[in-house]
Amino acid sequence: MSKTIQWYPGHMAKAKRIVAEDLKVVDVVVEVLDARLPHSSSNPVLKDLIGVRPVVVALNKSDLADSTVNDAWVHYFDTKGRPAALINAVDGKGIRQLMQKVRQAGSAALAKLQNKGLRPRPVRVMIIGIPNVGKSSLVNRIVRSASVKTGDKPGVTRGRQWIRVDANVDLLDTPGILPPSLPDQKSALLLGLCGALKDTIYATDEAAMELIRQLERRYPGRFGDRYLKGRDLSVQSLEELLAEAARTQGLLGKEGIPQIDNMSRLILADFRQGRLGPISFEEPSDK
Repeated sequence: MSKTIQWYPGHMAKAKRIVAEDLKVVDVVVEVLDARLPHSSSNPVLKDLIGVRPVVVALNKSDLADSTVNDAWVHYFDTKGRPAALINAVDGKGIRQLMQKVRQAGSAALAKLQNKGLRPRPVRVMIIGIPNVGKSSLVNRIVRSASVKTGDKPGVTRGRQWIRVDANVDLLDTPGILPPSLPDQKSALLLGLCGALKDTIYATDEAAMELIRQLERRYPGRFGDRYLKGRDLSVQSLEELLAEAARTQGLLGKEGIPQIDNMSRLILADFRQGRLGPISFEEPSDK
């Protein structure tokens, strides 16, 4: 029996209220998405909160995604009026390009304020995203080259720390927010695969089978070449493929019974370490 994934802890409602309050004083929003699954890692709740504010999309972990699909996503978001940058928040790749897009979006927002007679000031930027999508890594990467924390801003927010990135940008971090529900369990499994959900709330073997299904659909032969020594896979179900992979890898229990749990964990670990090569689970044309 499949395990239905429930994933909206109670503290998320509080996080949503915090973000809604902070957005009142923000000029530009940076939404961090997982480049491997931009649809599923986007939070519709955040979209409603953002409203008409300028949004710059940070497609994080782009080094783990298919480069051709990455380019298609950048084009897709550009056509939607949401400039996007491919980044790797861990090593800093693409951060400079991202901040250039942020400054461009912010300059237009500040021009509107100045037309109303307000004094010039740095662009106020908020970085948002679901938990474990790489938001904190991005903030840390930006802050490394930033000046000191500016502290609370009178009349703006209390208890929040603003970071002066440079003379033109102030940065405010936010808590990660999960949507209260997912459109389907496949999206939940994909998020689990990519580390956005705790391993304890989904079935490891189901996640492994979803990964196999995605590989067979999008990258035929990659799973078999690594785990089955190139054997013919055409007549086997996902369950049979997983069991056969366990046999091939020598993961057997008593009486030669395949150790499905251990094989599932091996596949997930290989994927998360990038050993299966660059993989994209979603393309703009999927929805």
